[in-house]
Amino acid sequence: MLQLHNLTPAGKKRKRVGRGGSRGGTSGRGHKGQKARSGSHTPRAGFEGGQMPLYRRLPKRGFKNTMFAQETIAISLEFLDNKFEENQEINKVLLEDMGFIKKKVRVKILGGYKPTKKLIIEADAFSKSAREAIEEANGQVRIITQGE
Repeated sequence: MLQLHNLTPAGKKRKRVGRGGSRGGTSGRGHKGQKARSGSHTPRAGFEGGQMPLYRRLPKRGFKNTMFAQETIAISLEFLDNKFEENQEINKVLLEDMGFIKKKVRVKILGGYKPTKKLIIEADAFSKSAREAIEEANGQVRIITQGE
């Protein structure tokens, strides 16, 4: 009869080795070595048993120019057309003051839209379609050179 004192957990019980009995000193783990130790039996990825790993044997290649890398922000022509008034001069200082860009970033104007207003835009770069669309709407395109 099932009673509270003879309840057993569902599922298979894990064998607890190394607690005395007939398994001897190694407790079924063989002799010495990594898998005989307690804790994780799997070394990290790329571990080669103490041998110099492949990722350290191969020479380094290439470089990262993070110190001098220039971040470029792409701004759509549609965004500028919706945010600014007719004949307003749009430059990096104005965009920075309004919180659209951070300091020391390059600004590239992207096209894919026909502006409804005459815009005067000063930026580091323009896509071909953006330049054509701005000039078609009688606007002006000014490219900032590196020295400015």
